[in-house]
Amino acid sequence: LEDSQQGEILFEGEAVRWRGEGLARHPADRAQVARIRTNLSMVFQNFNLWSHMTVLQNVMEAPVTVLKQDHQTVAARARALLDKVGIGDKAGVYPAQMSGGQQQRAAIARALCMEPRALLFDEPTSALDPELEQEVVRVIKALADEGRTMIIVTHDMRLAADVSDHVIFLHQGLIEEQGPPGSLFGSPKSQRLQQFLSATQSA
Repeated sequence: LEDSQQGEILFEGEAVRWRGEGLARHPADRAQVARIRTNLSMVFQNFNLWSHMTVLQNVMEAPVTVLKQDHQTVAARARALLDKVGIGDKAGVYPAQMSGGQQQRAAIARALCMEPRALLFDEPTSALDPELEQEVVRVIKALADEGRTMIIVTHDMRLAADVSDHVIFLHQGLIEEQGPPGSLFGSPKSQRLQQFLSATQSA
């Protein structure tokens, strides 16, 4: 969503090509970026469903509009995905008529309908109360169990421990510690991570 000012972005071994430096840096090949984007789907903290569309229309929009896929084929896939996340009966309703947990599951179905190579989650549970949060966690865990590639930004340590096979702990924009969840949560090495885990466990 933003152009990075330094570093590299690689997708399946392919590096994004850049032009310029610092604040003036931008992708050298917009077609390359557009192609990579169609292989990535994002689920946002606040759902970001289109309020004027039904749930089914929300899920179908990108494959039909961006990928130019057949309407009937996409509709069948969208309905199957809504069933998969447990809201198949909500296909004809509007987002405002659903709970936060249902909206987030609709957002996950929408992301999956693009058949992406990887899913990106931005704080997927932070806007939900604990009961609704578990609905979403169950769906994400089921996706992890399928072997789907996912990158999840979260402050929810239970979610990170339950669904991840590799955890990266960031502090002030830098990698403080990383590794499998068992070692990271069971025997953290950095003092900052120890403090963070202690604070979250006592909260």
